[in-house]
Amino acid sequence: MPKTVYYTATTLDGYIADPADSLDWLFVQDIDADGPMNHTAFLAGVGAIVMGATTYEWIRARITAGVEKWGYPMPAVVFTHRDLPRVDGADLRFASGDVTAVHTDLVAAAGGKDVWVVGGGDLAGQFADAGLLDEIVAAIAPVTLGAGRPVFPRRYGLRLTDLARNGAFACARYAVLGPRTTDWAS
Repeated sequence: MPKTVYYTATTLDGYIADPADSLDWLFVQDIDADGPMNHTAFLAGVGAIVMGATTYEWIRARITAGVEKWGYPMPAVVFTHRDLPRVDGADLRFASGDVTAVHTDLVAAAGGKDVWVVGGGDLAGQFADAGLLDEIVAAIAPVTLGAGRPVFPRRYGLRLTDLARNGAFACARYAVLGPRTTDWAS
């Protein structure tokens, strides 16, 4: 059964980007491209992606600078409240508001494959708040930033379902159990 998955990398202290929205910390880490929970194998099971405006603008800036190309052949939805430039050749849709209606379209566009919540953490949290996030897959890097964009800025219970090492990363797959209050016993 297809899932909605937040697949991300994070620092040991729980940040996906530094205060300047940089991911420079990520690209210096040792990783086995064919190792456990690798990006290529994950992406093969994805039929649609969704991301926030900051993530999209970071990717677009790297494309504009010639550092990378748009690497997603599947439909992509970008949540934004602004008019953003498009990436040539990308199957892009822009959305705002509640994630619930957009999720229905994402699942349909995914054609029986998974939906990938690319980032950021708050967008993944919105899907979780709506009861639509099934898993979080986090590659935890051996670096700390001390500040930045939190990986998942919510109080949620999770259940570890898989654990592996890939190069320098500790990779963990979690089932999303639901929101938690201050009472962790319930």
